[in-house]
Amino acid sequence: MEGRRPKRVAHLIQEALSRIFLEEFQGDSGLITVTRVEMSADLRTAHVSLSVFGAEREEAFWDRLEKSKGYLRKSIASKVKLKYNPTLIFRRDPVPEYERRIDGLIERLKDDEK
Repeated sequence: MEGRRPKRVAHLIQEALSRIFLEEFQGDSGLITVTRVEMSADLRTAHVSLSVFGAEREEAFWDRLEKSKGYLRKSIASKVKLKYNPTLIFRRDPVPEYERRIDGLIERLKDDEK
């Protein structure tokens, strides 16, 4: 992602999606955080990284998210005025899992020292 325009558009989409998730997806889906949005150079594709905490059925959330892509695109289009409405590609943010793994390794090292 080079240039200021893709970064600005990514930020606008991140804010819009965060508001939509807060207003319409919270509840049984747990805490949903849009951690990062990366735009393609032509601004037609948005790669959205999400963290989901406390979801009772996380796989059901991801299924619901895939089914709601059209609605989410329309919602973004109404909030962010762009020439092209980007295609949304959702993925899990790997950072929380990575952090948990590092924390576990540190705890094991502490236990081994005792």
